[in-house]
Amino acid sequence: MTTTLSERVSQSAFDGSMLRVVLLMDLHEGTQQQFFEAYEQLRHDIASVPGHISDQLCQSFEDPSQWLITSEWESAPQYLAWVNSEHHAEQVKPLGICARAMRPLKFTVLRETGRGYDQAARPSTARLQPVPRLGAGIVRHALTFTVKPGSEKQVASILSSYASPAARVDDHTRLCRTSLFMHGNRVVRTVEVQGDLMAALRHVSEQPEVRAVEEAINPYLEQDRNLGDPESARMFFMRAALPAVHHISAQEAEAADIQRHALLYPAKPGCGAALAKFLARQDEAAAHLPDSTVRSSSIFQRDDIVVRLIDVRGPLDAASQTAFGVRGARKAAVLDRLMAVSGKRSGAAHHTMNLITDRRAAAQS
Repeated sequence: MTTTLSERVSQSAFDGSMLRVVLLMDLHEGTQQQFFEAYEQLRHDIASVPGHISDQLCQSFEDPSQWLITSEWESAPQYLAWVNSEHHAEQVKPLGICARAMRPLKFTVLRETGRGYDQAARPSTARLQPVPRLGAGIVRHALTFTVKPGSEKQVASILSSYASPAARVDDHTRLCRTSLFMHGNRVVRTVEVQGDLMAALRHVSEQPEVRAVEEAINPYLEQDRNLGDPESARMFFMRAALPAVHHISAQEAEAADIQRHALLYPAKPGCGAALAKFLARQDEAAAHLPDSTVRSSSIFQRDDIVVRLIDVRGPLDAASQTAFGVRGARKAAVLDRLMAVSGKRSGAAHHTMNLITDRRAAAQS
């Protein structure tokens, strides 16, 4: 049976599809009017954001504390550029103050049916997702932050010493894998979750061993935070979010010699999305090559920070074109133009991150 490329790509922000974002919110008692006024201000601000098409505000007729905001975007990269910006963090503060819980969901649009769409006016750049993508029910996410220069060894020791939290979150959600890397003073933590990502992240944050580690690294962080203050913690993790924008994998049983690596690609100012898209296209092009040792690749991007997480069959040859994500002099030249630090001068080894921990849950844990 032939495996199509769409079956290999289970996640992508770069197929040009429209994006629908759903934000479920549970408000504190008595804040409904305050929340409504905050939304009124936000909707005027967001109307001028490139790529924004429309939004809706809905309130549950069964429970007035339950609210739903939906918005449509021409494409995922345009939404991500806004939602990951410092401006967005300030814009949504008034909403966050009112919320007891917030759950964002993001969907690319495959079909629009019914009378409401017969004459619907869409921007010419807004397209539907062409085919369904298949996957194994795994949600990928990452966090990144920096620590004070000179504290790297202490931080690495702290982050590698704690006991793994229980993998089972509830009947529908499991924490499958957590990998933590460092490059200089930058920390990147990737997670793979089967089920509800937000439930898994809450579960991890509530574990005593994890809370102790988070408190232990607080003095070393370049950005101050107070985990005892829900708003301070929420803003820190919002700014630390490093979304997965593309994932591709081989459809085969995992071999025993598969090893995990991460590479940091610092982009030139304003080139982060273009760099992430370029790497995604190279991964797709390499997916059918019989000599490729990369069995899966996940690309995470926020602003001009791009991280490529790869599972490789056998040891990583840091000097190889495959490890760096490109093949051929022309593609290498394109990559070089997008990166803040020349790949030609430094090579893949210079961008390979140091693995601190790689924790995998047992199959039935």
